[in-house]
Amino acid sequence: MNAGPNDASSNMALFRSIFLNDIPLIDTRAPVEFEKGAFPCSVSLPLMTNDERAKVGVCYKRQGQQVAIELGHSLVSGGVKAERVAAWVDFARRNPQGYLYCWRGGLRSQICEQWMAEAGCDYPRVDGGYKAMRRFLIDEFERICGQYPILLLGGRTGCNKTALIEESGRAADLEGLANHLGSSFGRRPGGQPSQLNFENALAISILKVEYQASQVGRPILFEDEGRLLGRCALPPALMAAMKRSSIVVLEVSLEERVEHSHRNYILNKLTEWQRQLGEAHAFDAFAEDLSQSLYRVRKRLGGVVYREISDLLEQALKAHREGDPEQHRGWIERLLVDYYDPMYDYQLSSRSDLIVFRGDRAAVRDWLNI
Repeated sequence: MNAGPNDASSNMALFRSIFLNDIPLIDTRAPVEFEKGAFPCSVSLPLMTNDERAKVGVCYKRQGQQVAIELGHSLVSGGVKAERVAAWVDFARRNPQGYLYCWRGGLRSQICEQWMAEAGCDYPRVDGGYKAMRRFLIDEFERICGQYPILLLGGRTGCNKTALIEESGRAADLEGLANHLGSSFGRRPGGQPSQLNFENALAISILKVEYQASQVGRPILFEDEGRLLGRCALPPALMAAMKRSSIVVLEVSLEERVEHSHRNYILNKLTEWQRQLGEAHAFDAFAEDLSQSLYRVRKRLGGVVYREISDLLEQALKAHREGDPEQHRGWIERLLVDYYDPMYDYQLSSRSDLIVFRGDRAAVRDWLNI
């Protein structure tokens, strides 16, 4: 049973409902396909393992479809087949509103649907599969970026723009989606999503935000970011939209920015490393993270300034190991003043004509009607 008629409008309505409502999905593709790119609401329950898929693929090229199908059935049979069907049925019973899909809604998802039906569980598959759903997201993403009004929230590093982004209810949290804090020191334990997973999650987020923003007649709000958030690149359509969008600038004192950076990049980040690696190994990874992040911007700092800040960082890390995390404020302030502020001010000066408001946190909150 297909998810619906083959006409494009019905599929678009279904895809929109799936993504706006976080409908659970069974991804029946091989694990390697799932890892490369999937959807936030999907779970990997493959018809074939990576090795099985590779064998069937080779057979298809050499001997044709029918022989490849027969090989697939021989590889996934008996207890292996029963185990996989049981996993699909269990998911379906826990998520009766869901769907299953493969790459193009073809043979693999049809086989899964058939085997589930034989086990007494009718579960619909998505017509067009992953390819059609991703195409829908790309088209909707480009439509929104090209047509819906966008507003940027800018400000120097350490302003805690993310707090206002989260408060607004009509914003896409780019840093959260990329699992990165946005700056040269923004790496977070646990790594980042693949580029395809980032793009899929971003498109779904923007689809939801457009719906929310349109209810109150307000623009979508983004933090003013560069093209890269760590290794995750903002799609060209969004970059083009951001370059022409109006900017609201949040102005915060240096003291407050140092305090926020200390909490975000020192205290919170060490806690994240501890959760990731445990107490025994966390501080070494945390210290290496900071040192490598500083090293990556050494050329922009210049040799003398880099060595001075590096010395301050090493002294702060030594004190931190002994229980005093407060000395980090010294090198953080120096880095903000000597590196981040001049860079951001220069970048913003080239777009000064796009600035529509400046103010402190309370003033910006009022202007944004948060």
